[in-house]
Amino acid sequence: MTSDFSQTPQQRGFVFPPEWHPHRATWLSFPHTEASWSRQRQELMLPAYLEFIKTISEGEKVCINAHNEIVRQTIEMRLLMAGVDMAQIELPLHATNDSWCRDHGPGILINTTTKERLVVNWGYNAWGNKYPPYDRDDLIPVAIANYLGLEHVTPGIVMEGGSVEFNGAGTVLTSRACLLNQNRNPHLSQAQIEQYLCHYYGVEQVLWIEDGIVGDDTDGHIDDTVRFVNADTVLAIVEENKADENYPILQHNLQEIKQMRLLNGKQLNIVELPMPAPVVSDGLRLPASYANFYISNAAVIVPTFRCANDQRALDIIAACFPDRKTVGIDSTEVVWGLGSFHCLSQQEPLV
Repeated sequence: MTSDFSQTPQQRGFVFPPEWHPHRATWLSFPHTEASWSRQRQELMLPAYLEFIKTISEGEKVCINAHNEIVRQTIEMRLLMAGVDMAQIELPLHATNDSWCRDHGPGILINTTTKERLVVNWGYNAWGNKYPPYDRDDLIPVAIANYLGLEHVTPGIVMEGGSVEFNGAGTVLTSRACLLNQNRNPHLSQAQIEQYLCHYYGVEQVLWIEDGIVGDDTDGHIDDTVRFVNADTVLAIVEENKADENYPILQHNLQEIKQMRLLNGKQLNIVELPMPAPVVSDGLRLPASYANFYISNAAVIVPTFRCANDQRALDIIAACFPDRKTVGIDSTEVVWGLGSFHCLSQQEPLV
């Protein structure tokens, strides 16, 4: 269903809830091409991916976009072998190009007054046309809207789920390096982009940091650097090694966060989260970050990287989420595809 409304979603009372809001399901797009992982690399990353699915399924449905019937049968076989409860799994046939559902998946808004949900069909161009083809991924929000029987609205601009972070109280965090990049919406000013964010995500305030971490091919997604854990607290990634190339970037971001004020005039509570040791493959610095965790109903699922800071990061994150267990899953092979668990997933909120 699609409707041409004279009012924006914000004017109609819709908001994009924070990730800790209860979910009906989590959406994923199963890897089936060599777009992000070679066949050999897929076999190496799949155990962690399947563990991710199993952990999510303990508290909500997991909806996995299956490229075709052969892929659907492969998914079923893999999940059964991994001991996943198949009653918790939905496998709609939705053709995809790649696996990064955070960015090509739908933004699902809720209206708590009318008990309605609404899909925002943002445009998707594979992070500035870096990885064509992306035509099938660009169709996923409407396919999911149709699957769920929800209305959808199309703003007509490019926006990725990993570029925005919400506190559930009217504020969204993002980065200039990504949203103001000329490879996304070159015809829009910062003020115009802020207007789109407010109108189509139902927020009232946009807060900006400068940049993302080294190795991030998305041009600085916020979900590798700063994450809300409640309405007024953020986990902010910091690099403690002054010789590391991420050190000045993350220090600059941290100073910007310290200057921010929320809608109520309050400063943010800042909990510093260390970076893992550099993860390098074939001479390439990969975007490994503990901030790329996913908040599911059952658990906060944190990428780990076989390094000394893993347990420290898990302890810091666990202290921020006393109502959920914190589960670390080895993401060393997953991040070879230049993303981790948050990048792979998109939540479907309950209303």
